[in-house]
Amino acid sequence: MIWRIVPISYWAVVWFIRLCLFLYVRGPKVEGLENVPKTGGAILVSNHLNNADPCVIPGVFKRRIITMAKKEMFKWPGINLLFRAIGAFPVDRQGADIAALREAQHVVTDGLLLLMFPEGTRSRDCQLHRGFPGTALVAYRTGAPIIPVAITGTENLPWPWLFVRPFIGPRVTVRIGKPFYPPKAERITSQAAKDATDEIMLHVAELLPESYRGEYREAVTRRQAENAGLKEAKPV
Repeated sequence: MIWRIVPISYWAVVWFIRLCLFLYVRGPKVEGLENVPKTGGAILVSNHLNNADPCVIPGVFKRRIITMAKKEMFKWPGINLLFRAIGAFPVDRQGADIAALREAQHVVTDGLLLLMFPEGTRSRDCQLHRGFPGTALVAYRTGAPIIPVAITGTENLPWPWLFVRPFIGPRVTVRIGKPFYPPKAERITSQAAKDATDEIMLHVAELLPESYRGEYREAVTRRQAENAGLKEAKPV
């Protein structure tokens, strides 16, 4: 659990990330930071467009974030050291990585922010795809709130950044939604986890521009119509 002993290296790396963001992207424009609680454990869930996302997102937050990242990222020289320095830990996407899920629960119960990408990998077509149930399981087992995050623009960011010229990068936006909890469930069954995962992904989709919503585009449209109908039905 290296994330318990690296707060100094974490902030050193975050300030390096912020310098890179200043040099290589326009922005990032950040909306909704007021939705992040100042203390206590919570789970950040985000769409995923670029291998740089696990760096960009911590770079715009004021609180320390511990990231669950695919194990392949830890095999790259340099990137491995950077990820270790910020306390990130690997997850095997090929199956149910029980050890990674337990690590995730420890992060949250220790009062830190945990960043997860429920899609499991970056979206090569920029569309939001179905999520895996790991996030829902961590939320149910810890009772922690979930904070949706939507990132756009990083799909146009070359990786690594240092091979591009500064000050000509893409415009990047990070939108942070209000905390919420998964639907109540008497037992944590596979169906309950699936339903909670769909709800989690829907919250992320609502923060994204329509062109990024992918498999959740119609669900967002239905929810927006339902909410509009409820508002119209309220007595004046």
